[in-house]
Amino acid sequence: MKPLRLGILVSGGGTTMQNLAEVIARGELNAQIACCIASNQECFAIERAKKLAIPVEVISRKQSGTLDTFSDHIAATLRRHHVDLVLMAGFLSLWKIPHDFSGRVMNIHPALLPKFGGKGMHGEKVHEAVLAAGETQSGCTVHWATDDYDSGPIIVQKKVPVLPGDSPHSLAARVFEAECEAYPEAVQLFIAGKARFDRR
Repeated sequence: MKPLRLGILVSGGGTTMQNLAEVIARGELNAQIACCIASNQECFAIERAKKLAIPVEVISRKQSGTLDTFSDHIAATLRRHHVDLVLMAGFLSLWKIPHDFSGRVMNIHPALLPKFGGKGMHGEKVHEAVLAAGETQSGCTVHWATDDYDSGPIIVQKKVPVLPGDSPHSLAARVFEAECEAYPEAVQLFIAGKARFDRR
């Protein structure tokens, strides 16, 4: 069976992409990262992609002008690299998913959706909100991406405890450990035909 071709969308450090690359290198996932799309020139994920010999392209929402142009650029790049499944990995820009990628775009969120999701809820802000709410557990959610923030059907969730004295940083580290398991698991479900989404 041919390896599943992944397209990774990033806006930050690229640690999720790095983890996926390591899982693939260990032979635990029949996939390859076909391309990386970064939403800004400054994100460290670009350097990670280069070190991993992954083709990388910067597509900026601001420089693209309209949302449609931005979305078209992303889709065209994914098509050019013959991507089978798109993984949003800390990608902070909303894009309109075209029909031919419907049911082929996943996102990972550092909380247990539907709690602590939506526009503006990303990175440390999520963990700050979890702690402020006095939650006793948090975790991560892999879900199907739609044209709305954090609203698609859930594929995989992993829970972690919120410990006394946790800071946003310490909670984030624990949640990331769960993310490192959850995303490869979701991709494996897709490969096995057990994760499907038709948004029509």
